[in-house]
Amino acid sequence: MEKNNREVKIAVVGTGMVGSSFAYAAMIKGLSAEIVLVDASDEREAGEVMDLTHGLIGAKTGNVWGGDFKDCQNVDVVVITAGAAQKPGETRLDLVGKNIKILKDIIKKMGKLRPDTVVILVSNPVDILTYVAKKTIKLPECQIFGSGTSLDTSRLRYNISQMFGVNLHNVHGYVMGEHGDSEFVAWSTANISSTPMNKLLTAKQMKNIETKTRRAAYEIIQRKHATYYGIGMVICELVEAVLHDTKKIIPISTIPGAAYGIKDMSVGVPCIIGRCGAEKVWKVNLSKAELGKLKKSATLLKKTMKGAK
Repeated sequence: MEKNNREVKIAVVGTGMVGSSFAYAAMIKGLSAEIVLVDASDEREAGEVMDLTHGLIGAKTGNVWGGDFKDCQNVDVVVITAGAAQKPGETRLDLVGKNIKILKDIIKKMGKLRPDTVVILVSNPVDILTYVAKKTIKLPECQIFGSGTSLDTSRLRYNISQMFGVNLHNVHGYVMGEHGDSEFVAWSTANISSTPMNKLLTAKQMKNIETKTRRAAYEIIQRKHATYYGIGMVICELVEAVLHDTKKIIPISTIPGAAYGIKDMSVGVPCIIGRCGAEKVWKVNLSKAELGKLKKSATLLKKTMKGAK
C-alpha cells in the first residue's frame, strides 16, 4: 500500500546552508510527516531544529527533530549534503579527497538502510561521490543518485526564459555531464515549446548563455560565499518525484550505462525519477560532438577520482 504523507520520513545529513535550506523548503511544501536532521556538530543540528520547529505553525509537516546517523535506517529518503564547502577560487573537483573520506564515514555510521530507502547525494563533487555511494551502500544502484546537473538545467532554463520573456517551464533542454567545469548544454535537443533553440539563438548567444550557466555558482560564491536556495528547491523537486512517484524526467547524476556508453562513472544525464529512485536512464539524441563531450566529462571525473585515491 502506498504511504500517505503522515507516514513519510526524510533524513537530511548535513545541516549547513544547503541542508537547512532544503529542510525549510520541504517543511513549507509539506513533503513529509517528519524531517530528521543529522549533523556531526550537535550544536549546529540543535540550532537548526529549534529554528525550523518554531515555524511549524505555518507548515503541514508534523515534526522536525535532531537525530544521529542510525536514525537514517528507517526513513524513505536520505539527502546527504554534508561535506567541505566550495570556497572562492576553488572548483568542485578540489573537494574530492576530503569529501570522499567524509562520505565513507557517513555511510559507515548510517549502517544498514531500509530496503526501500532512496539516497540522494548533493555534496560536491557530486558525480564522484554518487559513484562512490553506489559502490559502497548496500542498496540497488538505482536507489542511489546525485543531484547532478539538475540545478544547472534550472539555471539554463531561467536564463533562456529571461531572454525571451517566457515562463521557464516552457523552456526545454538539459545541461549534461559533470556538475562542474566540463558540463555542457545539449543544444541539439533544446527548444521553447517545440521551436528548436538553433532557430531562436545565434551560435554566439548560445555560447554566452552556456558560459553564464556554467559560471553561475562561481558568481554566487564570490558575492555571498555559498549557494543554497536554488539547490534547496531543486532537491525538493527530486524528493517529491521520489515520494510521489511522479516519473518526471530530470537530469541527475547516475551511471549512464549502455544508453550513452559510460559504465564506470556517474555523470548528469536525464532519468525517470520515481519511488525506486533513478528508475531509467532516458536517452536523448545527442549530436556526435555532444556525446563526445559527455564521455570526455566522465573521463575527467574518473581521472580525478583515481588521483584522489
